[in-house]
Amino acid sequence: NGAQTTLANRVVLSGVGVHSGHAASVTLHPAEADSGIYFYRTNLDDGRDREIPADYRHVSATDLCTTIGVSGASVATIEHLMATLRGMEIDNCMIEVDGPEVPVMDGSAEAFIDAIDQVGIEVQSKARRYIKILQPVRVELGTSYAEFTPYEGRRLEVEIDFANPLVGRQRYAADMTADRFRKDIGRARTFGFYADVKNLWARGFALGASLDNAIVIAEDRVMNPEGLRYSDEFVRHKALDAVGDLALAGAPILGCYRSYRGGHRL
Repeated sequence: NGAQTTLANRVVLSGVGVHSGHAASVTLHPAEADSGIYFYRTNLDDGRDREIPADYRHVSATDLCTTIGVSGASVATIEHLMATLRGMEIDNCMIEVDGPEVPVMDGSAEAFIDAIDQVGIEVQSKARRYIKILQPVRVELGTSYAEFTPYEGRRLEVEIDFANPLVGRQRYAADMTADRFRKDIGRARTFGFYADVKNLWARGFALGASLDNAIVIAEDRVMNPEGLRYSDEFVRHKALDAVGDLALAGAPILGCYRSYRGGHRL
């Protein structure tokens, strides 16, 4: 069980937004116990800053990334940062963002993990609250599904199934701890197919995407010169995305989450 946590100090990260291609920076601030995780959006057109709670009720889009918003303000590509806070068991944090997108960094959570390690984690006086799965819950979307089942602990079972033989069918299953998050899934990068990326560029999307922040798959090879970080990096990244999206439940989930061909929308 244990107590709630926050950051011991503030830390700033800067990079590029993968979808906008614009420079973006985030500042992670310590927050009071019971305040949860929330975004503080500055630099808006009307000059007013806005708070956006990191909560599923504020999800506004799930097309290529997860976006949350309130009227007049939104923040896109929050999933890797949210995964880091949940994965490293941080309950309270104010995320100040000066633009419409969290920087993509290297396409994984590594830079966020390093930033938190840099300032450290502070234990607070209030007890942590959990969401406990009491009976199975299942959602289906075409051939995809996701479900929760009761489980003592926080378990993740993610399976992907792509036609491209370089990705194919991969499965990752583990009980999630901060250590496991850091070692197993935190460094897994986002991935895409070159044919899709070219198409997105033509439509004005993924303008910041490059081999520096995504694994790009051509028909028969991984285009990144350094290759993969894990032999099954693709499914590990989907697990990372799942941890980040499920973090919008507002508290750590005690139970087993299982998905097949999942995505942000599911």
